[in-house]
Amino acid sequence: MAGPATGGKLGDMLNRDELAAFLRTRRDRLRPHDVGLPGGQRRRTPGLRRQEVAELAGLSVDYYIRLEQARGPRPSRQVLAALSRALMLTTDEREYLFRVGGEEPSPAPGPSRDVPQGIRYLLDALTSVPAYVVSASCDILAWNQLATYFVGDLAQFPDGDRNMVRWMFARPAADSYWDDEHAVAFTRSVVAELRAAYARYPGDRSIAALVTEQLALSPRFAAMWAEHEVTARHPAVKRVDHPLAGPLEFECQVLHIADTDQRLITYVAAPGSPTEAAFRRLAAPAPQGTVASWES
Repeated sequence: MAGPATGGKLGDMLNRDELAAFLRTRRDRLRPHDVGLPGGQRRRTPGLRRQEVAELAGLSVDYYIRLEQARGPRPSRQVLAALSRALMLTTDEREYLFRVGGEEPSPAPGPSRDVPQGIRYLLDALTSVPAYVVSASCDILAWNQLATYFVGDLAQFPDGDRNMVRWMFARPAADSYWDDEHAVAFTRSVVAELRAAYARYPGDRSIAALVTEQLALSPRFAAMWAEHEVTARHPAVKRVDHPLAGPLEFECQVLHIADTDQRLITYVAAPGSPTEAAFRRLAAPAPQGTVASWES
């Protein structure tokens, strides 16, 4: 059996057999709809075809086949990066691909702002559930129509003004928001997530600038930041007195979007509840206007 190719340091060793096996298993687990391809005719085996992976990665089919057969030239960093995107690898899988490909993994890039097309389709399909996508740096990147009744018409705001942290801590100290223990707990969880992102993307200027800005502007943010809490956000029951729909109660579900480090946030009402009926009423007509206030 062939062993690793020659190389200098251990991190530079190309393990052709392991690279080939890893590519095959990652290809087999994907389905055409996962990467935006039509299913087409019946397939003899599950997973993507080699030519489909090659096309997604911008490689020749012959070159990719040779990689899966543990032969051919040593893949470059650009090729490994293209394959990691085509195969929708997680951060850990991407690092592993680079290592078995004989390269040191690249530093983590900044938070992704590219919302997967499938997530955008999902947002549009959730006609009676408010939903929006948040980046690791707490920017709202995409939303559905019903969400505009809760986060405002974000299309009217520049990208830099769609940040949850800025909205929360722009509230005056005397705002009743800070008297609501559930709202404060939610805010703490957002700050904890921001701290985790701050460590995960040490070279990202946008996160560093946001933290520096809020430390200077908001004593409340500075106090929460000083607690060094790092945690993932968990589902929470929220109660909102909505100006159009009245009192609402729903569960705020936070779903992680693999590979983009984004979050899909949905407001889920119990079946048959008054809140579910209110969501449907809000969604029924073509909106004549939106509520430009933040209710997270």
